[in-house]
Amino acid sequence: MKSKAWYKKQLKRKPVQITRYTVQGLFLFFLLYVGLEFYQFYKHFATAGASPFVERPPAVEGFLPISALVALKVWIKGGGFDMIHPAGLVLLTFFIASGLIFRRSFCSWFCPVGTVSEMTAWLGRKILKRNFELPTWVVWLLTPIKYLLLYFFISMIISMPIFQAKSFLDDPYNKVSDVKMLLFFLNIGGFAIKVILVIFVLSLFFRNFWCRFLCPYGAMIGLGSIFRITKVRRNEDTCTNCEMCTKVCPQRIKVHTKKAVVSPNCNACMSCVEACPIKDTLNMTVVNKKVNKWFIPAGFIILFFVVVGIAKLTGHWETILTYEEWIELIPGARYIGH
Repeated sequence: MKSKAWYKKQLKRKPVQITRYTVQGLFLFFLLYVGLEFYQFYKHFATAGASPFVERPPAVEGFLPISALVALKVWIKGGGFDMIHPAGLVLLTFFIASGLIFRRSFCSWFCPVGTVSEMTAWLGRKILKRNFELPTWVVWLLTPIKYLLLYFFISMIISMPIFQAKSFLDDPYNKVSDVKMLLFFLNIGGFAIKVILVIFVLSLFFRNFWCRFLCPYGAMIGLGSIFRITKVRRNEDTCTNCEMCTKVCPQRIKVHTKKAVVSPNCNACMSCVEACPIKDTLNMTVVNKKVNKWFIPAGFIILFFVVVGIAKLTGHWETILTYEEWIELIPGARYIGH
């Protein structure tokens, strides 16, 4: 068992990372609570009121990216703000926009899949004594997959006529899409389980396999980095090429070879900056100006709560669906198709 002095030393050496792990854990538990609360909400209607009524948690809409993308299209086209799943639209819009300044901070601080991926990689290191590296040619082959998936979803929604997009938002299928998502996991099939197991095993061997190669959501947020407003810069004059920055990078970016980290895979976790043993050799910059290592994570988290707070105060967080509509829709949700 580690001593108290060891933990104090770690906290002093990498306070941002320890804070990040804490935030990840808290957010994961919060989402598990949201899931339980939503299940209780569903059970009330599925059992015709035999189970007690629990308020529907709006945060569950964060798991409806397709609905939110359609709603974003309608909103941009002047069709109004979607009030069926308003929280989903608020969250998606914020996370996409945040990529411009905060890069993929969502992935490294909030995303439950990202958190589980990092935990799986840690478990892999405990069992196998290490995580393995994929050959460069395999990385090149796998990297386009998430962008192809993103292209498929984006092109499908862009090509959708505006009247069809509005119709989708008002469709019973969209209204209970959160319930259908719950039912999918409650009655998950053999194929889906096999896919999850394969990704889990791959993540044991290869760190953050899902995030690096398969996640279209992360790919979409990462597009904001093409403007290069925010990046980690390396001072080549003071760098000793110890490669500590590369060793700790969750996305396996070869930081020690870069003058500036501009990869869309960078999730601004600050691992590399904290791992560097030479002061001011690695620094986070915004518009080419050095900023404190806390600037990106603190700014992202504070702005997140500000945006959610404004959404709640302005009535853009709670759905307009009524109890009576849920009574009609939820009991037969599994039979509602699109």
